Amino acid sequence: MHITGKTSLVGLIGWPVEHSLSPMMQNAAFTKVGLDWVYVPLPVRPDNVPQALAGLSALNFVGVNVTVPHKQAVMRYMNELSDSAKIIGAVNTICLQQGKYIGHNTDATGFLNSLLEANCHPQGMRVAVLGAGGAARAVVFALAQAKAASVIVLNRTAERAAFLVDDLVETFPNNALHFAALTPQSIMDLNNQLDLVVNTTSVGMSPNIEDCPWPSDVAMPSQTIFYDLVYRPLETVFLARAREAGAKTIGGLGMLIHQGAAAFERWTGQAAPIAVMRQACMDGLG
Repeated sequence: MHITGKTSLVGLIGWPVEHSLSPMMQNAAFTKVGLDWVYVPLPVRPDNVPQALAGLSALNFVGVNVTVPHKQAVMRYMNELSDSAKIIGAVNTICLQQGKYIGHNTDATGFLNSLLEANCHPQGMRVAVLGAGGAARAVVFALAQAKAASVIVLNRTAERAAFLVDDLVETFPNNALHFAALTPQSIMDLNNQLDLVVNTTSVGMSPNIEDCPWPSDVAMPSQTIFYDLVYRPLETVFLARAREAGAKTIGGLGMLIHQGAAAFERWTGQAAPIAVMRQACMDGLG
């Protein structure tokens, strides 16, 4: 990669960012399509977000991705927000255009495209979403948009799940959105009534790879599809247990790739080379 004063700059702001596969994935994509662009990791402490954003314009960045814990914090500094970013309540992609900061959310698109890629079509499905954080908001938004028959948000703190549902129910008044505490009993109550379960929590992510968000004493039904947003490791205990029960499983790497592809296309106006991005991620995971 030959970087000059004419090279277009994009990057990733978060804290921390050293674990991210996005630089490897995006730089492989730029090389493939022949763009003189470079993607750099930008570690930004939570108390430095406004200064970091101002610096992007001063340094002529084209845009950035935003990861935890800044996805909500950056919203107040945007000149414009896409409809999806407003409704979800989080920004993961920023475009800088003529001095304006435009916030987008490509997580919902990334999640939905990864489902479709795995031949899982959520329309009419009964879905349980584990967790109620920023990732869960994007997932529930995508499922409601795709006309899932029902979505129940299960979280250890039921109040947080309630806030998520309350924030989205006005946008999707015709969708069946519910919430409950994440307990063995609540899962058992739903166990034979689910077509898809999505883990949006970080439970089971490296280095705590022995953890699992699904109760150990509750069986995983073989007719249900299990999706884990975690991609380190590629097969979590959650997915391994589901596979052993005979269920179909989907890992989280596809969402990472497809949300990155959507960001790439917003910045460059070109189709993203998804196969190249996937291979770069696999190489990064070893």
